[in-house]
Amino acid sequence: MAEKSFIKEITKGIIKENPVLCLVLGTCPTLAVTTAASNAIGMGIAATGVLVCSNAVISMLRKVIPDKVRIPAYISIIAAFVTVVQMLIKAFAPEIDEALGIYLPLIVVNCIILGRAEMFAGKNKVLASIADGLGMGIGFTATLLIMGSIREILGAGTWFGIPILSNIIDPIIIFLLPPGGFFVFGMLIALANRINNGKTAKNSEKNMCDNCPLGGKCREASAGKECAV
Repeated sequence: MAEKSFIKEITKGIIKENPVLCLVLGTCPTLAVTTAASNAIGMGIAATGVLVCSNAVISMLRKVIPDKVRIPAYISIIAAFVTVVQMLIKAFAPEIDEALGIYLPLIVVNCIILGRAEMFAGKNKVLASIADGLGMGIGFTATLLIMGSIREILGAGTWFGIPILSNIIDPIIIFLLPPGGFFVFGMLIALANRINNGKTAKNSEKNMCDNCPLGGKCREASAGKECAV
């Protein structure tokens, strides 16, 4: 794999095909764990590790796994890596494990990871799949960190627990609540759309279907109607 191509696969997930802001995947953990920057970093690193490792293994086995059972096989591979990551976090960062709660084991069914396994790792070579997983993981982590930083600074007056604005202005508690999360999320999507010259909003529905493991069957079942998933 050429160096330029490797770098392209990594950088595409940061802005052009950011899994959260452009492909609109993994929104549940994005909104749930970004009440603090430290939580965002923990979830981002965990998801990136699983993405890279699962993409590599799935790419290695892409010619061995029967097409009819590829989704269960992908989930089994992803679940194995999630279990390893969860055990490591429990052992070395119990505070992060407690803060992330149920969202850590739910990485198994994260649409970003399963979507990249189906749409990329299952069709490309190992090195390209590793680059894709790393790029998507960096994009996911960056989005979580930006959201977590904004919400923590405005909602609690701190950043990574360090007082920033708490002695200057009163915290705006709503930023730590779901409405504040949706507001920040919407603003970041608008910014990403602006950077991508409007292509994000135009192609968001297509991207969600293209990166969904059930996209093809969904289209056949719905026949142009609303998403059946």
